[in-house]
Amino acid sequence: MPFESDIGSDAPIGIFDSGFGGLTVARAVVDQLPNEDIIYLGDTARTPYGPRPIAEVRAYAIECMDRLVTHGVKALVIACNSASSAALRDARERYDLPIIDVIMPAARRAVAATRNNRVGVISTLATATSRSYNDAITAAPQVTLTTQPCPRFVEFVEAGITGGDELLAVSREYLAPLQRADIDTLILGCTHYPLLSGVISYVLGDEISLVSSSDECAKATYQVLQRRELLHHQPRQAQRLFLTTGDPTDFEGIGSRLMGGFVQDVQKITL
Repeated sequence: MPFESDIGSDAPIGIFDSGFGGLTVARAVVDQLPNEDIIYLGDTARTPYGPRPIAEVRAYAIECMDRLVTHGVKALVIACNSASSAALRDARERYDLPIIDVIMPAARRAVAATRNNRVGVISTLATATSRSYNDAITAAPQVTLTTQPCPRFVEFVEAGITGGDELLAVSREYLAPLQRADIDTLILGCTHYPLLSGVISYVLGDEISLVSSSDECAKATYQVLQRRELLHHQPRQAQRLFLTTGDPTDFEGIGSRLMGGFVQDVQKITL
């Protein structure tokens, strides 16, 4: 039986990620839906998900989403490409709630944006192995997709490194196959990667369009809640709750370094 819900627009939006990258989604949701309460859960005790087997990622993701549902959320945003790849189908069967992922919205935007029908996606190993983006663009057979795993990008972001010679060298190595494939559109297929859009654009050139899975996920969240008549339309003081399975001081420190003063008063939970 799925978790059932009859909650209305006053409930918060639940946002889940394996760690810190999903904060880019949370920030985009807050920017686009400023009147909405959010609860963010980062599974930092078990991050990163990217190198883990799909079955393990699925189990962890379900545990985290179960916890968010107990908070009475009105929608679940899977702000993690690896978790979206592993657990989206299970989530839609398990919960009687709107479920928004990061993969399909970004894929749709990339298909609309490409001019030469050659699209690239950079991602974690788990997302690349799942071939989720390949599945997402099957409705556009004219598009050729080139996938490039970029596992070290997450390490750089969480260390607060967004420039420098080492990152530039790694970026050139990762992005070279995409340049050889003559892509004109690149999906940032991990929610950490928008924080590296500067170095990515520097290596690829301004003529390559970057599609942020974080921004597209936030747009999709607006659209889904609008259709369900679950949005707050009047100005209000929205609340934000940040939860982590790891060390809350570390989470707040890294979150603040990545997102300014967006992350505050982090609470630790045990799953």
